[in-house]
Amino acid sequence: METTLCKIREIYRSIVEYEAVFRRVHGLKLNEGMLLCTLSDGVRKTSGELSDLLGVTPSNMSKIISSAEKKGFVERHIDKGDKRQMFFLLTERGKGKLRSIKENPIAVPHLLQSIL
Repeated sequence: METTLCKIREIYRSIVEYEAVFRRVHGLKLNEGMLLCTLSDGVRKTSGELSDLLGVTPSNMSKIISSAEKKGFVERHIDKGDKRQMFFLLTERGKGKLRSIKENPIAVPHLLQSIL
């Protein structure tokens, strides 16, 4: 009988497998893709909100945002009322990338199919 830990290991391996294909096909890390999905509703979000929504540390969120900005997928906006506050939105290029991801889906590893 498999333990919960062993099952989680297999799920993790399936996610790593999916991420490798995702990166090769779309040129993005999985976290960058999840950032695009999170911003796809068109509602501006702070780095802290994005960190919570993606389940990553604020430090990692900064790296993910920075990488997506360099690729032209995300832009930052400074709040007019509080210049210390920054918000993030998808660019047109980011929206196009998200469309491309949706139009070119990657096969989901068998183990993850039952979860999705």
